[in-house]
Amino acid sequence: MMTLHRWSVSWTLMAYFNKSEAEADSIMFEVHKLGAAVAGIYEYQIAEQKVYEVMELAKENDYPLKITGEPTE
Repeated sequence: MMTLHRWSVSWTLMAYFNKSEAEADSIMFEVHKLGAAVAGIYEYQIAEQKVYEVMELAKENDYPLKITGEPTE
Protein backbone atom coordinates (compact mmCIF):
# COMPACT_ATOMS: atom_id res chain seq x y z
CA MET A 1 0.00 0.00 0.00
CA MET A 2 1.34 3.43 -0.94
CA THR A 3 1.22 6.04 1.80
CA LEU A 4 0.09 9.61 1.16
CA HIS A 5 3.70 10.81 1.37
CA ARG A 6 4.89 8.32 -1.24
CA TRP A 7 1.91 9.07 -3.45
CA SER A 8 2.57 12.83 -3.25
CA VAL A 9 6.23 12.35 -4.19
CA SER A 10 5.38 10.13 -7.16
CA TRP A 11 2.58 12.43 -8.30
CA THR A 12 4.86 15.48 -8.07
CA LEU A 13 7.55 13.78 -10.14
CA MET A 14 5.00 12.84 -12.79
CA ALA A 15 3.27 16.24 -12.85
CA TYR A 16 6.24 18.60 -12.63
CA PHE A 17 9.10 16.55 -14.08
CA ASN A 18 7.20 14.56 -16.75
CA LYS A 19 8.22 11.20 -15.29
CA SER A 20 6.31 8.01 -15.99
CA GLU A 21 4.83 6.22 -13.00
CA ALA A 22 7.68 3.68 -13.11
CA GLU A 23 10.33 6.44 -13.30
CA ALA A 24 8.67 8.39 -10.49
CA ASP A 25 8.50 5.33 -8.26
CA SER A 26 12.14 4.51 -8.99
CA ILE A 27 13.24 8.05 -8.06
CA MET A 28 11.06 7.99 -4.94
CA PHE A 29 12.65 4.73 -3.76
CA GLU A 30 16.13 6.09 -4.51
CA VAL A 31 15.36 9.04 -2.25
CA HIS A 32 14.07 6.65 0.40
CA LYS A 33 17.25 4.55 0.25
CA LEU A 34 19.92 7.20 -0.37
CA GLY A 35 18.33 10.39 0.91
CA ALA A 36 18.43 12.19 -2.45
CA ALA A 37 17.99 11.67 -6.19
CA VAL A 38 18.04 13.67 -9.42
CA ALA A 39 14.59 14.49 -10.78
CA GLY A 40 15.94 16.16 -13.90
CA ILE A 41 18.60 18.38 -15.42
CA TYR A 42 17.37 21.72 -16.71
CA GLU A 43 18.62 25.14 -17.71
CA TYR A 44 19.03 27.38 -14.66
CA GLN A 45 15.83 29.42 -14.98
CA ILE A 46 13.68 26.38 -15.70
CA ALA A 47 15.19 24.55 -12.72
CA GLU A 48 14.56 27.54 -10.44
CA GLN A 49 10.93 27.71 -11.59
CA LYS A 50 10.39 23.99 -10.97
CA VAL A 51 11.91 24.25 -7.49
CA TYR A 52 9.64 27.21 -6.70
CA GLU A 53 6.49 25.54 -8.03
CA VAL A 54 7.09 22.28 -6.19
CA MET A 55 7.92 24.06 -2.92
CA GLU A 56 4.72 26.10 -3.20
CA LEU A 57 2.72 22.92 -3.86
CA ALA A 58 4.33 21.26 -0.83
CA LYS A 59 3.58 24.23 1.43
CA GLU A 60 -0.04 24.53 0.26
CA ASN A 61 -0.69 20.83 0.85
CA ASP A 62 1.53 20.23 3.88
CA TYR A 63 3.62 17.74 1.91
CA PRO A 64 6.91 16.93 3.65
CA LEU A 65 8.95 17.45 0.48
CA LYS A 66 12.40 18.92 0.11
CA ILE A 67 13.70 19.99 -3.27
CA THR A 68 16.86 21.81 -4.25
CA GLY A 69 18.37 23.06 -7.46
CA GLU A 70 22.06 22.33 -7.78
CA PRO A 71 24.49 23.07 -10.59
CA THR A 72 25.84 20.20 -12.66
CA GLU A 73 29.54 19.82 -13.03
